[in-house]
Amino acid sequence: MKNKIVTTVLMLMLSELSFGQFTLDGELRPRFEFRHGYKSLADTAQDAAALIEQRTRLNFGYKTEGYIFRVSLQDVHVWGSQPQLISTSTQQNNDGSYLSIHEAWGQALMSENWSLKFGRQEIILDDHRIFGSVDWTAQGRSHDAAIIKFTKNKFKADIGAAYNQDKAALSKTEAALGTYKALQYLWLHKDFGDNFGASILFLNNGLEQLDYDSSGTSGVGTPYYKDNYSQTIGTRLTYKKGKFAVNGAFYTQMGVHGDRTKVFSDNKGEYNKEIAAMNYALDISYKITEKFKATVGYEFLSGNSETDTSASYKRVNHAFNPFYGTNHKFNGHMDYFYVGNHIGSVGLQDIFLLLNYKGEKFTIGADVHLFSSAANVWDEYKYNKDLTNAMTNGTPADVTAVNDKKYTGYTMSSGLGTEVDFNFGFDLSKGVALKAGYSMMLATTTLADLKNVKYQSNNPNAGEGRIDQTSSWGWLMIIIKPNFTEKKEETK
Repeated sequence: MKNKIVTTVLMLMLSELSFGQFTLDGELRPRFEFRHGYKSLADTAQDAAALIEQRTRLNFGYKTEGYIFRVSLQDVHVWGSQPQLISTSTQQNNDGSYLSIHEAWGQALMSENWSLKFGRQEIILDDHRIFGSVDWTAQGRSHDAAIIKFTKNKFKADIGAAYNQDKAALSKTEAALGTYKALQYLWLHKDFGDNFGASILFLNNGLEQLDYDSSGTSGVGTPYYKDNYSQTIGTRLTYKKGKFAVNGAFYTQMGVHGDRTKVFSDNKGEYNKEIAAMNYALDISYKITEKFKATVGYEFLSGNSETDTSASYKRVNHAFNPFYGTNHKFNGHMDYFYVGNHIGSVGLQDIFLLLNYKGEKFTIGADVHLFSSAANVWDEYKYNKDLTNAMTNGTPADVTAVNDKKYTGYTMSSGLGTEVDFNFGFDLSKGVALKAGYSMMLATTTLADLKNVKYQSNNPNAGEGRIDQTSSWGWLMIIIKPNFTEKKEETK
């Protein structure tokens, strides 16, 4: 009898210990969106879109003295995109797009300071500018990578590497699925006391470049892909004391650009497109009260000028690419810049003011962004208008004069517009959060030109940027994040 009692107690203790090492949590997040000018300016020919997109996640975690293990299962879909009854006879959903693995990684805890994390995982560095989880999107971002991690006191170091391949092929090593071919990075971070922090990042990023074998010429012959590498080097500095906080960052990009869709060539033949780009940012925050905070800041991302047509300039990519960052977090919530768009364009300057109030059960915020281009935008409409007038009413000399200044004499205003974002959140019930937002873009004709929203041929202003429609976007989101293994306090 005594042995049975001891055995029962031991089993309960082991069960409790095992249960404490195992975590099981989830997330249910449907979001309604009204889109009429989201990511690009609204046009008269465009009907507004309304949709509900849902993310469902189930996360398993297990930790022992020697390792950590985590798997995150994920379903992402738009309400109505899945049939109510899925028929196996018609092979519906044969691409498996309804369910995916967002994360599946292990972390070997080699010592108190060293560990190796490997598998499919989110990579988040600093403020998400270069590497981020992109949590705003339903699908998020994760990498197949291996990372050696070192942590001691207030110092952290990551050495990461990734190599991508489409499939288990017997020949060739291609990555055509919209991702990079390979990357390696080194990230160092040090906190100096409680006020100052500094990070350094070196990223070697490999993209595939379309090329042709020696038996063919550009556009002819057997295509293949070579790996071109760019380097992003930079630092992020943070300082906070009392009610003040200051953050600054500077990154430079160099190396060789990669593009799977085209061969770079000019009258001198094929060439490697070099990179010379930069990004810098500064923001200052002040807590006016314990609940109300204001932030002002400026960010610059270099771009390619549309008016400099010299061969030496066009052989270089001057546009900074924030690669794998959470770009929804920056430059306005309407995602006009660097969220699947604006890459390789004229760059961006962003002057912003962020206001946030955080109450006990609710938050409210208002953001204002003043956007302008970092490089010149060509005024094609004005050029064509002057050329037509010269050809119709002028002399051959007038036509020549217009063409002589085709690019240098026709530059649009650098102002792109003003975006205003409002957001609100509160606890709908215990464990259930509701968030909402509304945004407007007050655009200029320069932004309309960049987004290719123009008057059509049946309009007297055909070719000019069109901004007569209100561009707005609204959303409403409910979030539940249950923790199934969290110990609950007993109620009396």
